[in-house]
Amino acid sequence: MTIEQKHEKLKNYLRELGSVAIAFSSGVDSTFLLKTAHDVLGDKAIAVTARSCSFPKRELDEAAEFCKKEGIVHVIFDSEELEIEGFSKNPVNRCYLCKRELFTKIVTVAKEHGIAHTAEGSNTDDDGDYRPGLAAVAELGIKSPLRYAELNKAEIRRLSKETGLPTWNKQSFACLSSRFPYGEEINPQRLGMIDKAEQFLLDMGFRQVRVRYHGNLARIETDADGFALMLSSDKRDKIHAALKGTGFTYVALDLLGYRTGSMNETVQIKR
Repeated sequence: MTIEQKHEKLKNYLRELGSVAIAFSSGVDSTFLLKTAHDVLGDKAIAVTARSCSFPKRELDEAAEFCKKEGIVHVIFDSEELEIEGFSKNPVNRCYLCKRELFTKIVTVAKEHGIAHTAEGSNTDDDGDYRPGLAAVAELGIKSPLRYAELNKAEIRRLSKETGLPTWNKQSFACLSSRFPYGEEINPQRLGMIDKAEQFLLDMGFRQVRVRYHGNLARIETDADGFALMLSSDKRDKIHAALKGTGFTYVALDLLGYRTGSMNETVQIKR
């Protein structure tokens, strides 16, 4: 199937849904899905975003600005993951606990606005990693239009560029809770450390970057461009000082670089 055929398959699927609430994070996938849904369904497509301490303010602001620019109804509600029983202990199924709670609330918002379906933005590339959140998606009957249309990340970026979306080359993002090894307690103070550290690196010019929490050590994952920035001793000194200022004692650069699901490397997970 060509990329054009996949795009048409996506639009036809959304049209058949009739009305849909998109779980909107302002990321590459959900932005493309929301834009396509709104183009097809107009006001029958709305955006729903959860505000929490694991979702950086910059992402929330981008989500709000995009919806305002596109004239899309945008519902923002508070959903604190740390209040979910067991979540702060960071078990292997942490993402399941979060998504189950999150999508239950989004379904409620959708019903309150007379919207028949709820959809999320996972794509076919997400099938290759440990994604316990997808189990919650299936259990709650949440739609996954991009996976249905067999679109992968590269194709979504290409279509986003052709559509004129500013997110076509945006860095990949995952909630801040994904920066912790399983079993390491998650709390507001530690989430704040990660948020401030990553924001500093983004402001410095890093594009694709993660700061992984390992107690008093921050492990930085970045791409080839980020490695190039690290060649400057002046920049390294500033990075160390800034991350130490957020609460870390040691700062390390991961030689394997940025990769999704790196925290899954430490555990044996039954798929």
